[in-house]
Amino acid sequence: MTNTAGAINVSVTFRHTEPTDALKSYAEEKIQHCLEKYVHGSAEVHVILSVEKHGQFAEVIVSAKPYELTGKAETDDLYASIDRVVDILTAQIRKQKGRVVEEKHRPVELKGDSI
Repeated sequence: MTNTAGAINVSVTFRHTEPTDALKSYAEEKIQHCLEKYVHGSAEVHVILSVEKHGQFAEVIVSAKPYELTGKAETDDLYASIDRVVDILTAQIRKQKGRVVEEKHRPVELKGDSI
């Protein structure tokens, strides 16, 4: 899947559950939509969906300049886990983007006496 500025490559891995096209496309669409707002170049995304004894997990690893993000969520439903991990990633991206913007607009401090 691609956006106009670059490619966002999403790979989905299933652990301890049968892979379904519905879950795969849902995860890809949600991640794609989340990242298109903030990532303006290429990105590599790995989504891991797993079912374990006490819950269903969604983990996402994003590698995109300037972001290196990881999020993990657990619920009783894989769709809800995907939604929650997307919310976590969105919060991380906003926080990092705020730091980058803040750093760009920080006034330059000169050391020593000025003339």
